[in-house]
Amino acid sequence: MLTLLLVRHASHGLLGRVLAGRMPGVSLSEQGLREAERLAELVAGRGIGRVISSPLDRTRETAAAIAARIGRDVEVAEEINEIDCGSWTGADFAKLPDDPHWHRWNRERSTCPMPGGEGMAAVQARAVGLIARLAAEPGDATVALVTHSDVVKAVVMAALGLSLDRHDHLTVDPASVATLHVFGDYMRVVRFNEVAAP
Repeated sequence: MLTLLLVRHASHGLLGRVLAGRMPGVSLSEQGLREAERLAELVAGRGIGRVISSPLDRTRETAAAIAARIGRDVEVAEEINEIDCGSWTGADFAKLPDDPHWHRWNRERSTCPMPGGEGMAAVQARAVGLIARLAAEPGDATVALVTHSDVVKAVVMAALGLSLDRHDHLTVDPASVATLHVFGDYMRVVRFNEVAAP
């Protein structure tokens, strides 16, 4: 059995204000660094054998806190990268509601891609593909995947058999953990949106 810890990165300075997407140089804020340390303490005793991160700075910094706590290296996987936000990368959240495509994107996540970017179905396919490969490895293992909110949502919704159009039914806080048990192509959600006490 694969025990999967799906971790959303800790807070950065643009959180809630700018759609950072895959912008380079978006690092954890001071608050985020504290969150990452508390998160590392939360998961340190869970038998993590591998720490795999999205390639972006904020995820790698969050993963580094976990890896340092348990004496592991951080691996990087493109499959759990942030959704490609296309022309919305770097957009001000306050201005996005003026774009009619924004409303369609939020109603029709299962079919509607971001303009010039990616759709959540593609995100789900690549992330679930990585998880399937990890689950096919022999023996039991616990792996931490440090990634982004939409990636966590996409995987959890696949596990629960929910349409991606219901993405707004889930909240994924910064520095939170979703725990899944993976048996071949079957995934069971054990915990969701678990955060360390401040």
